[in-house]
Amino acid sequence: MMITLFLPLYNSNKARNLVIFFHISNNMDMETRNIFENLSCIDHRYSLSEKAVFDGLSQYISEQASIRSCAKCEAALVKAHLKVRGSLTDQLAKELDDLAANIDPEEVYTEEEKTKHNIRALVNVMKTKVDEKIGPLIHLGATSVDILDTALSCRMRDVTQNVVLPELRQLEKYLCEIAERECATPQVGRTHGQHAVPITFGWSIAEFVARLGKSILRIEELSNDLVGKLAGPVGSYNGPSMIVRDPEELERIYTEFLGLKPSEYSNQLVEPEHVLRLLLEMNVAFGIIANLADDLRNLQRSEIGEVFEYFASTQVGSSTMPQKRNPWNSEHVKSLWKAMCPRVITFYMDQISEHQRDLTNSASQRFIADYVSGFTMAVARMNSVVKGLQADKEGMARNLQGAGGKVKGGVLAEPAYILLGEAGVNDGHEVIRKITLEAEKTGKTFFEVLKTHEDAYAKITAQLEKLGIANPATFFENPANYCGLAAVKSKRLAQKYAKLMK
Repeated sequence: MMITLFLPLYNSNKARNLVIFFHISNNMDMETRNIFENLSCIDHRYSLSEKAVFDGLSQYISEQASIRSCAKCEAALVKAHLKVRGSLTDQLAKELDDLAANIDPEEVYTEEEKTKHNIRALVNVMKTKVDEKIGPLIHLGATSVDILDTALSCRMRDVTQNVVLPELRQLEKYLCEIAERECATPQVGRTHGQHAVPITFGWSIAEFVARLGKSILRIEELSNDLVGKLAGPVGSYNGPSMIVRDPEELERIYTEFLGLKPSEYSNQLVEPEHVLRLLLEMNVAFGIIANLADDLRNLQRSEIGEVFEYFASTQVGSSTMPQKRNPWNSEHVKSLWKAMCPRVITFYMDQISEHQRDLTNSASQRFIADYVSGFTMAVARMNSVVKGLQADKEGMARNLQGAGGKVKGGVLAEPAYILLGEAGVNDGHEVIRKITLEAEKTGKTFFEVLKTHEDAYAKITAQLEKLGIANPATFFENPANYCGLAAVKSKRLAQKYAKLMK
């Protein structure tokens, strides 16, 4: 018998609870491991900094959760056999579910040292804990992957719906709030690292509202599309056909107990594309979030200064420069993306298995848990960034007024040339280009020089009047007047996706 105790130790320097694991065997020998002796940063650094997320993930994709999900599948198989025979009772179903939910991973691992086979070890342990009449039904008609792949589908569905999606939806809601709140806050647009035409801050956030919102909906859809199997070593129901007249019906009952549908086709493996597509869509969302983190990090640059993250009174930005407030949370999100994104290559490689099955995905597939953990922790960190994110409206107004490179107000060159074109001027672009060169040479603003070109200015003003623009004579004085539908669409998108997230 092996007992595991979890003892919280208070560390006054860190001001948080740390955990040491004690493994006590029958002879009372004690093996201890401080969490800082774990190899993966997920299991020490991030288990502390993102404790709530780590605890949630652990319920579904830890090694204990993995073993117990396989036990749950074995229990579902027994229930399916009993149901076909007409001898399944509510009490017996509950006992089987309780057994699976409380199976001891240490006991299974100890048995695996003998069998050198993980599922056979689980089966042997479970057989010792049920009535001898039930024992023969455990794993009857199944091959290992009937259990392993079905259990993986269960874990991926449950961790996605109970941990990943709630974090993603919360992030989307925060973004929707900002997009609507700042829908009309003027900001200079940027393309190629250069000032472009004016937008609003709400519009720059609405980009991520729309991109991430669609990805969240797709992740939810794909998590509901995961499947299981009970079709034997090559998927053709050889074994189950020796037990029941309708092996597919037995499979349907088995997967139904687990909240899944049977795979349309399986060899020894469930079609890998179901899990693959879910992981790929997670990576799509991860890229969107990393893009957001990068944009927010750059908007916090000293020379831009348009947004700022929450900064605690005790927080330190630099070990040597006390004045600094580094955007480290946004940087952390991008860094996690850099570490996790390349793992998609492995997910693709796990798509291939020789003939009915080989074991080349047996080790690599275990690292799916690392990927899902890294992704979810990045989402959680992004939540902490966006929750306290504020627009520096003064900084945005200052940058917008000075936008245009060497030509102050030059970002309004586009509407000037468009309006000239609407007035019938064939070379309107060239007219405005020369005006910007004149403004650059003289040091005057674009508006000041534009007014001196009376013919062009009159035609432009007349077009503005036709459009019903208020105060057309001073339109080019303030770049914030030229934001198109940024405010309208920002608000529309924010309200749409806020509703969808419910």
